[in-house]
Amino acid sequence: MSSIVKRSIDHKTAEKAIAAAAAKAEELKLKISIAITDDDGELKAFRRMDGAPKLTVEIAQNKAYTSAAYGLATHVWFDFIKNDPPLLHGITHTPRLVVFGGGYPIKENGEVIGAIGISGGHYSQDMQCAQAALDAVGSTID
Repeated sequence: MSSIVKRSIDHKTAEKAIAAAAAKAEELKLKISIAITDDDGELKAFRRMDGAPKLTVEIAQNKAYTSAAYGLATHVWFDFIKNDPPLLHGITHTPRLVVFGGGYPIKENGEVIGAIGISGGHYSQDMQCAQAALDAVGSTID
């Protein structure tokens, strides 16, 4: 018999990431939702800042889910599919798949241990908030 060992983000690290993303959002004067998932894309921690639109809740969670499921930042998807019409028009109907910025895998020693999803600003601002969170927990962006 054989098995595999998987690493997953802990609650303390998830909360640290949320705090850093929220601080960056405040600096940018944004009201955002922040979702942290484990390595399987299941919700680990979440914060909806006061005043963040309701729709940001689902979008943030789906950005984190997308990043955890594929180990890719969400904005990478659009570059991958933009010049492939069948894929562009087909894959975007995949439930929970987000193809614009604001979702990143959280990695430790090159291994995906979780993911973050941010929603509430323009996707470029969501990406800035996510970057602050990744910096705070020592995760790298590929």
